[in-house]
Amino acid sequence: MDMGNVIAAIVVLGVLGAVFGFVLAVASKVFEVKKDPREEEILSHLAGANCGGCGYPGCSGCAAAILAGEAPVNACAPAGAENHAAIAAIMGAAAPAGERKVAFVRCNGGTNAVKRYEYIGVKDCISATKVAAGPLECQFGCLGFGSCVAACQFGAMSIGPNGAAVVDPDKCTDCMACAKACPRHLITEVPASKKVRVACANQDKGKAAMSVCSQSCIGCGLCEKECKKDAIHVVNGVAVIDYDKCVGCKLCTKVCPRDAILPIATAEEKEKYKAIKKAQAEKAAAAKAAETAGAAQ
Repeated sequence: MDMGNVIAAIVVLGVLGAVFGFVLAVASKVFEVKKDPREEEILSHLAGANCGGCGYPGCSGCAAAILAGEAPVNACAPAGAENHAAIAAIMGAAAPAGERKVAFVRCNGGTNAVKRYEYIGVKDCISATKVAAGPLECQFGCLGFGSCVAACQFGAMSIGPNGAAVVDPDKCTDCMACAKACPRHLITEVPASKKVRVACANQDKGKAAMSVCSQSCIGCGLCEKECKKDAIHVVNGVAVIDYDKCVGCKLCTKVCPRDAILPIATAEEKEKYKAIKKAQAEKAAAAKAAETAGAAQ
């Protein structure tokens, strides 16, 4: 091949490359999508875990949603209160108020729950539910195969000694990825400072609930009757706490016959409380008798 033709071809390609490069540079300027610098600022205050707990595709999606006003400034729970305040400042909004919340597993069954069969398949809760609706007699109980543990990117979930999932509140960021991974919808969020919690989601009553788990709520209503603050009620067969009213007195834990309310009261605490109640009843009866006798004279 003639060397002149080779050089000419190289020159032509070089010129074409330069022309196309110039065209692309101009096009990039003309069609450039202006990005709000606040989006990067917001992104810098997010957790960076891309956990999906906010419901958006990663942290960048969450930042864009916050900027667009489609998500609240505290949409990224793992970011924490300090970063929420910083994002609020970027958006020119007031810092969100409210107590920190953590995830809680509404089940203390595990080894206390009756098994229908021994599951030997894939160690995953969703997979287990595909086999005859799961190995437990309790259709509301934690299966204990750790789908929630795998979903948590902060090391806050584990399978406890009794075989049911538990949350480490010190590590929990309330991203609620665990709740989305639980096929039985047992995980909810509770105020971090409130320690009284109903560890059961069984909606069956009485004998039906008792037959499937030794620590199931049976909807007896003793907790509801004992609460002085009207903070706990039986709803759909299971006790539910109203945390706006709960003061953490733990009276409900002392009268629960199934130890379904945490922290579980010891036998000594229950006996002591029974003695107090008995003394109060005797005192009230004596006062009424004295009043009746006085009225008769």
